[in-house]
Amino acid sequence: MPANDAEALAVQPPASPLSALRFPVFRGVWLASTISNVGGLIQSVGASWMMLSITGSAAMVALVQASTSLPIVLLALIAGAMADNRDRRKVMLGTQVFMFVVSVALAACAWAGWITPWLLLTFTFLIGCGGAFNAPAWQASVGEMVPRHELPGAVALNSMGFNIARGLGPAVGGAIVAAAGAATAFTVNAATYLPLGVVLARWKPPPNPQLLPRETLGIAVAAGIRYVAMSPAIRVVLVRSFVFGIGASSVLALMPLMAKVLLQGGAMTYGFLLGSFGVGAVGGALASARLRQAFSAESIVRLGSLAYAIAALCAALSTYMSATMFVLLLAGAGWLLTLSTFNVAVQLSTPRWVVARALSIYQMTAFAGIAGGSWIWGVVAEFRGVTWSLILAAAVLVICAVMGRWIVLGRFEQLDLDPLRQWQEPATLVPVDSRTGPVVITIEYLIRPQDQLEFLSAMAERRRIRRRDGARNWRLLRDLANPEAWIERYETPTWLDYVRINNRLTRNDAVIPERLRALHKGPEAPRVRRMIERQTGSLPAAQPPEQDELVESLGHPTQTP
Repeated sequence: MPANDAEALAVQPPASPLSALRFPVFRGVWLASTISNVGGLIQSVGASWMMLSITGSAAMVALVQASTSLPIVLLALIAGAMADNRDRRKVMLGTQVFMFVVSVALAACAWAGWITPWLLLTFTFLIGCGGAFNAPAWQASVGEMVPRHELPGAVALNSMGFNIARGLGPAVGGAIVAAAGAATAFTVNAATYLPLGVVLARWKPPPNPQLLPRETLGIAVAAGIRYVAMSPAIRVVLVRSFVFGIGASSVLALMPLMAKVLLQGGAMTYGFLLGSFGVGAVGGALASARLRQAFSAESIVRLGSLAYAIAALCAALSTYMSATMFVLLLAGAGWLLTLSTFNVAVQLSTPRWVVARALSIYQMTAFAGIAGGSWIWGVVAEFRGVTWSLILAAAVLVICAVMGRWIVLGRFEQLDLDPLRQWQEPATLVPVDSRTGPVVITIEYLIRPQDQLEFLSAMAERRRIRRRDGARNWRLLRDLANPEAWIERYETPTWLDYVRINNRLTRNDAVIPERLRALHKGPEAPRVRRMIERQTGSLPAAQPPEQDELVESLGHPTQTP
């Protein structure tokens, strides 16, 4: 099948919850990623066991997990900016090579007997850094591997793959460590990076030429934060995912205590509980396609949150292993359905130029809720017991579901976030280049008195879109000498920033300028002026005064940007 196989099958309706696997590139990357996730969990078991064997310290063992998770908080936003401004395939391929090299070095040091506690933490931290850079690029690339209508199923499959790995990885890792030692576990993990590297090296995505110079890292990070902050639909996802993360973290964080304290079991009991949660997550992935056809995203989030709350409450009161395993199936399904719905909401509410940054901010928010919740429920369990901790967590999950009455997930399925591509960079009488600036833009409208309320409503959305895409100091002015005259004014640091803003307009955003043009009174289009801000002062002797006047008066009527 050709490289653009996603486009070739885009017209076909989803055949099943697994229909995204019809696309060879996605199928290959998904399978290889699942294998790599299994290897990562094998490595985690080996690292924890080795740390325990060389230090005997529970605190140092806990630091192994922290060293792997910390890079997600520290680097996710930078990783998202890189994924949006670089070839995502190359970013993923580079991270796989990096993690393979680090894993080989870890295995070599383990075989040689050179591992010390802090050297082991350094290796696990570096592997975590590779994973932090890989995740946004991989998730953002899914939209390039499957058509838009298959994206929800593909995201659910990603979550299912991770849960399959979470069920297999610890069990396989424990068996390897018991039979052959931690060094063998590290070697196996290194080998699991190879399949994904081969798949990525063979993938030839359709060309996506850069129309504008890449943003610097700092500007790209700031643009991602600004876009999310000015996007109400994404802000809703962040708030809801944070609250859900706090409540949902309870079951996973307290599962060892559930096995030991509530069920009076041991490591085998814990393994069965973890397996039940993973099986439930796989079941949620298989049911996700049918649920999305029958319910809205908001309904699925409420359903998932309430299912998880019921599971947490029942687990808190259960003393029977079979009953606890049954409700953990429900918890796993609720976990996958809710988090995958949040992920899809971010992806389908964000244009491709900033999707990796939006996903990284979502991951940071959800992870902050999960990490903070894990600590909170651990403290509560220490002082009030596991049962009360799970009951309180269930209450938080109910709150997450009830929040949907006031903070509702939007309907994102019909959004068209492809770039409009109708704007053309205007010619200027005064020479400009990408660094010319600051640039001041004004657009003059004539609005009839009876249309002014509708005009102000449209301008409120215009302001949000302008600021979200990078405009500064946006203002709406009214001419005191002419009640029908209104002026939209905003600034950009450079001419290149002005070009970027206008190229970021999506088909969905285009409704607002069309609405404003329809409200404009007069036979001509609204008048646009583009001006360069200049400081007053003396000119070099060789420069004639006429040139200064020309620079100061840059601006001429043309089409609305």
